[in-house]
Amino acid sequence: MGFAQGVSGLNASASNLDVIGNNIANSGTIGFKSGSVQFSDVYAGSRVGLGSEVAGVSQNFSSGAVQTSSRALDVAITNGDGLFRLASPGGEIAYSRNGQFNMDKNGFIVNSGGYQLTGYPVGANGATAGASPTPLQLPTAAMAPKSTEKVAAQFNLDSRSVTPTATPFDPTSSATYNYANAVTVYDSLGNSHELATFFVKAQVDAAAAPPVAENTWNVYAAADGAVVKGGGAIATLTFDDRGAMNPAVQTIQVAGLDFKNGSTSPMALTVDVTGTTQFGNANEVNKLTQDGYTSGVLSSFAIEQNGTITGKYSNEQTQSLGKVVLSSFINPNGLKSLGGNLWTETAASGGPLTGSPGSGTKLGALTSGAVEASNVDLTAELVNLIIAQRTYQANAQTVKTQDQVLQTLVNLR
Repeated sequence: MGFAQGVSGLNASASNLDVIGNNIANSGTIGFKSGSVQFSDVYAGSRVGLGSEVAGVSQNFSSGAVQTSSRALDVAITNGDGLFRLASPGGEIAYSRNGQFNMDKNGFIVNSGGYQLTGYPVGANGATAGASPTPLQLPTAAMAPKSTEKVAAQFNLDSRSVTPTATPFDPTSSATYNYANAVTVYDSLGNSHELATFFVKAQVDAAAAPPVAENTWNVYAAADGAVVKGGGAIATLTFDDRGAMNPAVQTIQVAGLDFKNGSTSPMALTVDVTGTTQFGNANEVNKLTQDGYTSGVLSSFAIEQNGTITGKYSNEQTQSLGKVVLSSFINPNGLKSLGGNLWTETAASGGPLTGSPGSGTKLGALTSGAVEASNVDLTAELVNLIIAQRTYQANAQTVKTQDQVLQTLVNLR
């Protein structure tokens, strides 16, 4: 007669209560994965058995509910078993499902413990590059300006227009042109300038060299009010009897723009007027864009489903800042818990399978402005707590009964 069975049951029940209590305590912890105790019986040659023992504690890596958040650096993994790949300041790699991140003073994306989120950095061509993930660092410097190289414009020139009688062309006199439009362009320093184009319907002249046919327009330009090319026409556009522009001339070259402010000089750009028409409607612009911009600072950013971090700058430009990676394991229960919502790989877990997130991938997709709640089923845990309590009490009763039997034997003497 012994107490081994009852004591082993008490120890096993105490471990079960510990795990259940830990689950309940972390029911509000973002990214937490609940645990459960696995028991095994103990015989060791005994026919009756020597009780029970804790064979292990397994974690449930099923996804928790996704909750919305107002923070851009709160990220949830959805529809996949991926884990965020994090690096400590000392270079140790850890993994987590907690997507609550912040940006430190150096621009690194970190969790509450200072671990840095890793991914692919941005290469020189703007694309994410690098076979080995590194800590992601958002730029703190301003975006450099870009000078305008191309303007895309599409006009309708009124076919009812008549040739102006006032000559020569003068950008300050509306009597010398039929239609004008302006666009803001940028030099190499990011300074803005106004480039205006003027359209003058040409007088038909069959005797001129070369002859001036019907439906011909001369194009003039002025930059910041100063005429380009000495006030002469920079291009000639012709249209057929259906209002379509001659396909031989689809672009206008504007060169010799010297703003004398320390920027690259002389500045040249191309105005693409593909699609311009001459119909019997009022003069109007249907499209007008240009590819230059001034300098800008990072004002906001968002993380896309595929992990791409897109930054929006104060100059209304967007730019890829990096790409978040995720990792998965063949045996996630083999991971070693480090606390702080972190795990590290072990021989039992196998090596990490690291790649880009995205819809339909095994790793799952990312949802910015959201977090993954704990997957603890609080109702089930409270029921389990009652069962574990009863089990503990029952094991305590076996010890008490053994004690009473032993006392009876002692009293026989």
